[in-house]
Amino acid sequence: MKKYNIGIVVSEFNFDITSMMLERAKAHAEFLEVNISKTITVPGVFDMPLAVKRMCMDKSIDGVVTLGCVIEGETEHDDIVITNAARKITDLSVEYNKPVSLGITGPGMTRLQAEDRIDKGRDAVESVVKMLKKLAQ
Repeated sequence: MKKYNIGIVVSEFNFDITSMMLERAKAHAEFLEVNISKTITVPGVFDMPLAVKRMCMDKSIDGVVTLGCVIEGETEHDDIVITNAARKITDLSVEYNKPVSLGITGPGMTRLQAEDRIDKGRDAVESVVKMLKKLAQ
């Protein structure tokens, strides 16, 4: 079986949460015997698409994991951020023919709910690896 190389794009915003998501993602990648060949930290979820695009352009990277946490604020900013980032991330996956997971929790989520969803970092790695295996068939 081919050893897959994946990249991870992680948001610095709410890093107390996303750093734990990243640790779960790294541990699960090791468990699945997948190599994390590159990790890029970006300021926030809205900033992810450019880093995802750079990883998708890299022929040595088979798939990309995104990790972020969008907590609800007083306005609808959280909804705007995740809606636009998710749309572009999906577009990049299709454009570059590589799996890109949506390991971004939110919107409409409290900090406590965000803490409860830290394991989504593991799930995001799982999603990319499953897609790589399905697409290789």
